[in-house]
Amino acid sequence: MKIGIVGIGHIGKSLATKLSAAGHDVKVANSRGPETIGTDVLSSGARAVTAQDAVSNVDVVILSIPPTGIQKIAPLIRAIPEMNVVIDTSNYYPMRDGTIDAIEAGQVESLWVSEQLGRPIVKAWNAIGSGSLAEKGSPSGTPERIAIPVAADREDDRRVGMRLVEETGFDAFDAGSLAESWRQQPGAPGYCTDLTREEMPGALAAADRARLPRRRDLVVAVVQERVGDSKTNPDAEFGVRVARAICL
Repeated sequence: MKIGIVGIGHIGKSLATKLSAAGHDVKVANSRGPETIGTDVLSSGARAVTAQDAVSNVDVVILSIPPTGIQKIAPLIRAIPEMNVVIDTSNYYPMRDGTIDAIEAGQVESLWVSEQLGRPIVKAWNAIGSGSLAEKGSPSGTPERIAIPVAADREDDRRVGMRLVEETGFDAFDAGSLAESWRQQPGAPGYCTDLTREEMPGALAAADRARLPRRRDLVVAVVQERVGDSKTNPDAEFGVRVARAICL
């Protein structure tokens, strides 16, 4: 498939290298221009382009940017064909992104993103830490393979999203509709806890929507105390241990 990735932070970088290594034609873009994209991101064959080029003439667009960037990219997304699959990996952290009133009032994050973009999306790769995504992928059938929940409203979108998750080295778990994707938001038992396919259904079912913000903020506070700032990611094992202790 032809894939355009906008945003090459920790998650976007891993997706670019993994999906291009899997044989897809991958283009990547950031907010600063293609000349600023490092060779490590392009090591498996991805090509650096502008954001407009990244979403043009592709089958799939992956947005790996904070919610604050969604409205900026929305005009480009509205211009692409309706059949194109748009996958969003973002999560809302108000201490990082600033307050989004609609989400604070209870709107599901994925539905807010879909509303801003004016089209259906797939929610995938948002519920795994960047360290686990980079380091813990394994072949299909591997015992204890980590599962990643995938939510979507259109069946074709869901099929494509789940296929790509599998190709990055994880079991894709059908998490249902976007309206139910709050179950894979920060603070939920299935978020960044590195569960298997067998463990994921129980975790999604156990999610308590009212408790997500407090648990999310508590995980952030513990991690920040460990690493010393709000921008440095903890090592994969520490992040998983904290999420499991607080959210499971």
